[in-house]
Amino acid sequence: MSHVGELGSPRLSVIDWASKNHVDFEFLLFIWDYASQNYHGSVNFESLRKDIKRHEDNLKFLKSQANHLDEYILDLQGAANENGALHPEDKLIEQILHQERSAAGILCKVKSYHAMQASNLSWTKDVLGIVATLARVDNDNLSRLLSEYLGLETMLGIVCKTFDGIKALEKYDREGKINSIAGLHGLGSSIGRKIDGRFTAICVEDLRHKPHLLPNTGGFMANDPQKKLALLKPKLLNGKCPSGFIDFAVNMVILDDRNLFCVTASGHGLRETLFYNLFSYLQVYNTRTDMLSALPCITHGALSLDGGMIKKNGLFVLGSRENFEVKFPVISSRPDLFSNYSQIEDGIRKLRWQQHHIEQDMLREQQLLDKARAVSSGKLQA
Repeated sequence: MSHVGELGSPRLSVIDWASKNHVDFEFLLFIWDYASQNYHGSVNFESLRKDIKRHEDNLKFLKSQANHLDEYILDLQGAANENGALHPEDKLIEQILHQERSAAGILCKVKSYHAMQASNLSWTKDVLGIVATLARVDNDNLSRLLSEYLGLETMLGIVCKTFDGIKALEKYDREGKINSIAGLHGLGSSIGRKIDGRFTAICVEDLRHKPHLLPNTGGFMANDPQKKLALLKPKLLNGKCPSGFIDFAVNMVILDDRNLFCVTASGHGLRETLFYNLFSYLQVYNTRTDMLSALPCITHGALSLDGGMIKKNGLFVLGSRENFEVKFPVISSRPDLFSNYSQIEDGIRKLRWQQHHIEQDMLREQQLLDKARAVSSGKLQA
């Protein structure tokens, strides 16, 4: 092991010594601060001990401040919710954040409160979002029905554009065990969260998109800004469409423009890929009576607005509806409801800006603490 005293040796310049011992210059200067000026290179351990304690205290304080900011942000969102000013999408994110040990909860936590950290990871750019965040509907009843049909695990599924994104979510060691410091698991560890159990990840480019479409339509309803699929309507033996049939579920979700076109390299959007694979030919009817009367032409399940559910042929879901918290957001028909939202959002944005700077301070303190501990233990390698 090299001695700090070598830094003062006339036989070695500082640059030569740093190069020879593979020590970066920032670390070199740090060591110099703690080294005595005599040839033997003794370290003032009392001063070093105080500095280690100071960095530890600073880290504790900064972590406490970061936690307080988390609470302030949640309180602000809660106050907005009570006043009816919170956007439906933000209500959804809040519900996902309550799933603290889920992969979706951790991903939303990082993107909401540690955006800079997430943006530095290239694989996060391949993530389109959580299933529940990628569509909206026009009423709460439909939101509850579709969300219950898919189930919580699917609603919390992480959607990636490519298989490279899927591979980046989870890494394995040579024995096939999950690497807890890489991918989404590593991201969770960095904020003190561990993923419990399995989670669903969906690769959009690998999804099949071959629905039975009306001929000569190009696959979509004519002049439809939402690019609804031109699916063949169900028909009874008499050739008529069943009474009470509303539409296919895949056409009843509302997508943002960015998800309608060219999400995949082949030019497909999320309706004909993700949501077609999730809902397939799931039919939606006005009433349970209508749905049961249409059984002969139900091929891939059905829902009714009064709570009826058929998962697939022969599989009926009975009993009371679940109180589903993670559900598709509903488009509001009252724009005046959110008149105060911009002010609330601005306040949250400022808090997150403060949070980012605290994270940077924590990173610097951690680096200084690690270096001080390295000097204390006599490890001069960077």
